[in-house]
Amino acid sequence: MAEFLGVLSHPQRVRIVVELREKELDVNSLQTILGTSHSAVSQHLALLRAHRIVKERRDGRHVNYSLQDPELAAWLLQGLRFLEESARVGDEVLDALVSARQSWSETDEK
Repeated sequence: MAEFLGVLSHPQRVRIVVELREKELDVNSLQTILGTSHSAVSQHLALLRAHRIVKERRDGRHVNYSLQDPELAAWLLQGLRFLEESARVGDEVLDALVSARQSWSETDEK
């Protein structure tokens, strides 16, 4: 469990999991969403693939990524709610959590 949580300990890997909750995406799409380099996204995906969190589907030279188990994204969103409700969370952290949950929830509605 500790190793699994360690893989999810990076904010961009969490975001990748959340973005893949309902659809397949390629590296270029994830790069645009995350606002980071192609190589950084590829490295995160390699780690997530190695731990069987994401899977790939090849279509010729094009590679799409999806979650092995979409329930993982729901679990992460529940974790955000848990952290929001914690009385020991500072205002700055709470604001960031609320903002992240709202952003991800808006994506659900699309």
